[in-house]
Amino acid sequence: MSELQHHQSKGTESKKRGFKDYIGLGARGMAMGACDVVPGVSGGTMAFILGIYEELISSIRAVGRSEFLRAIVSFRLTDAARAINLPFLLSVLSGILIAILSLAKLMTWLLENQPVYLWSFFFGLVLASVLVVSKRIPKWNLLLVVALLVTAVAAYILVGLVPAQTPDDLGFVFLSGALAICAMILPGISGSFILLLLSKYQFIVGRVAKISDGTFATEDGVILGTFALGCGIGLITFAQLLGWLFKRYHDLTVALLTGLMLGSLRKVWPWKETIETYTDRHGEIQPLVQDNILPGFGTEVWIALALAVVGFIVVIAIEKMGNSELGDHV
Repeated sequence: MSELQHHQSKGTESKKRGFKDYIGLGARGMAMGACDVVPGVSGGTMAFILGIYEELISSIRAVGRSEFLRAIVSFRLTDAARAINLPFLLSVLSGILIAILSLAKLMTWLLENQPVYLWSFFFGLVLASVLVVSKRIPKWNLLLVVALLVTAVAAYILVGLVPAQTPDDLGFVFLSGALAICAMILPGISGSFILLLLSKYQFIVGRVAKISDGTFATEDGVILGTFALGCGIGLITFAQLLGWLFKRYHDLTVALLTGLMLGSLRKVWPWKETIETYTDRHGEIQPLVQDNILPGFGTEVWIALALAVVGFIVVIAIEKMGNSELGDHV
């Protein structure tokens, strides 16, 4: 049985916690939120490392189950809160929100002013995540290898077809939220990475950054509200499917996810050449079609390579922490 299956099968026990415990949960949520802002490390991976993954999945899944729904319909709010482990969820989600609000402005600035260095760091993160996630399969066989290769090729082709511009209408924003939030509870794939594939990372993070710099407008609130609604519905729905997939097809699911990440490295390659551009509704010229190119050797390349190595080491270090955490609980 895999580590993930082992943790899922144990079930979540009711825990008595004090104020310090909930502060600790908030800090763990902040670590998850920091990962979710960075396209590379999954918030789900961080939850697994910090020992709250099992309880998080169980609590989220409870939102869509009959015990919680019956309590809500009957206005038994105390029972409803107990059914979904509300204090735990509020503590973790508050930490996630604080981290996202704190880091969004920095990510926006880096994307605009140091894109090559930022993408290099992301590339190292994702590459290491491929290695880490693939190790969750105890024994590879031909079917799993074929599944990985097919998914990797499909992902490589798919991200090449996705233009630098995707629709900004509320329907697509809702869909982006529903897909991206799934990665928060999925060890291996970052929600921000999904937004990158959908070309909505800067679109969403830029609006979150406006909250702290005082330029937040009604339009931004509508967009973020729609995105949050998609996140909520996607999270509750996907939690049910995730538990079922990992329980019945764990190794195949991990192989498919690993292939997706491997093929999607095409999207985060730092050096790109813009083939076509478009003018957005604010009158600014934006890239529409881009090709990956090889850089010329120079100072920028060496700095970029160093940042990629740092990103790779960060993920490996997180994995080592996770192994230590798992060992402490055996």
